[in-house]
Amino acid sequence: MTADLQQFRTDFIQNFQRIEFNATPGDARLLRILIESSKLKNGLEIGVATGYGAIVMGLGFEQNGGHLTSVDSDGEMVKTARANIRKMRLQEVVTVVKGVALKTIPQLDGPFDFVFIDAAKEEYLGYLRAVEPKLKARAVIVADNVIQCADRMPDFLEAVQNDPRYQTVIIRASEEKGDGMMVIYKPR
Repeated sequence: MTADLQQFRTDFIQNFQRIEFNATPGDARLLRILIESSKLKNGLEIGVATGYGAIVMGLGFEQNGGHLTSVDSDGEMVKTARANIRKMRLQEVVTVVKGVALKTIPQLDGPFDFVFIDAAKEEYLGYLRAVEPKLKARAVIVADNVIQCADRMPDFLEAVQNDPRYQTVIIRASEEKGDGMMVIYKPR
């Protein structure tokens, strides 16, 4: 990567006009660290918004020689995310698919070793169940907004925390939104 591209990317991320649906910078950095340090190669993002998180995660997947597929049902969000990803020259690493996640996930090629869930909170358990057949051993799943929106996903939280197939921890990587993410690890 050229120094010019690296500087452009740094500036683009720093000046990104985030909306309320985007990951915070701290959360996005944590996701990238998880991806790069675990050498993850095939990721799925459920809920792309305007692409801020996808871009930061995409840099991690680019570093690892991997790929991220982002799914969102909102046509305008998909269009904006794709444009932002092209500006960052990450279109070979990040693919944005327009579709309803619960219908789209079964059609995607797996297996996935990383999943980031940040869409309709009431559907979190459905998203997890849809992607479970496509999870690799040692997969990492991150679910956003599990503190402030816990009352909208009790089935998901109970199912994951009581499932012996998973190890879980809730963390706050950013104080900006006053919320947290659940990191879920599937050892086998």
